[in-house]
Amino acid sequence: KFISNWNLRIGSRQWPGPLGDQPFPELLPKNLSREELVDAMRAAVVDQKGPLVTLNKPQGLPVTGKPGELTLLSVLPELSQSLGLGERELQVVQASGKETSGLVLLSSCPQTTSRLQKFFIHARRAQRPTAIYCAVTNGIPATSEGKIQTALKLEHIDGVNLSVPVKAPSRKDILEGVKKTLSHFRVLATGSGCTLVQLQPLTVFSSPGRTRSVFNVHSGLILGSAVRQTQDHILDRPLACCVAFGQVT
Repeated sequence: KFISNWNLRIGSRQWPGPLGDQPFPELLPKNLSREELVDAMRAAVVDQKGPLVTLNKPQGLPVTGKPGELTLLSVLPELSQSLGLGERELQVVQASGKETSGLVLLSSCPQTTSRLQKFFIHARRAQRPTAIYCAVTNGIPATSEGKIQTALKLEHIDGVNLSVPVKAPSRKDILEGVKKTLSHFRVLATGSGCTLVQLQPLTVFSSPGRTRSVFNVHSGLILGSAVRQTQDHILDRPLACCVAFGQVT
């Protein structure tokens, strides 16, 4: 019950306090001072409820690093003070990698941190989805729900690392980094040739490519489309706009 009552909404632009008018870049600017990074992290806060704080980490910011390096972990004491937590210092529960933007879950309560970390570990082992993504697709799927099973690899296309599908991957492909992925999907609404699709990944494709790159592929498979990507397009037309709704279920 403790876990199921916790929800996050990313992209709603409902920032806490006076931060609503502060834009937050998806890519972290270089050469930020420590104070500027703390301000950026405070502006990136999506939700603060009880001991839990969530923020939208920009691409390029490492969570951990060497002593003296500016990382998310290194500024948590100042961020905790800035958010009025006093002596209750934030700890990282769940975070995305350096080369990706995305949700970071923090907690100022050691017991809560431990319980949530165990939850995520058990969910991964049981292949239970812990996050929900919604994609608006250009087209309507033939079925209202199902599974998406595909193999993905990284390719450098138009100057960007993107996730692309691999048909019938061989053992050699797997050894070279191709990964099989599985997601559940469900149609939430349709209209005017578009569809709002809910996606629940059961496996993670860790890569410098952004989440929307992976779900462009998955959305293409839902629609039965060819999936040749340029940066955010498939066959020169936008296929899906991916909005993340991180939700612990």
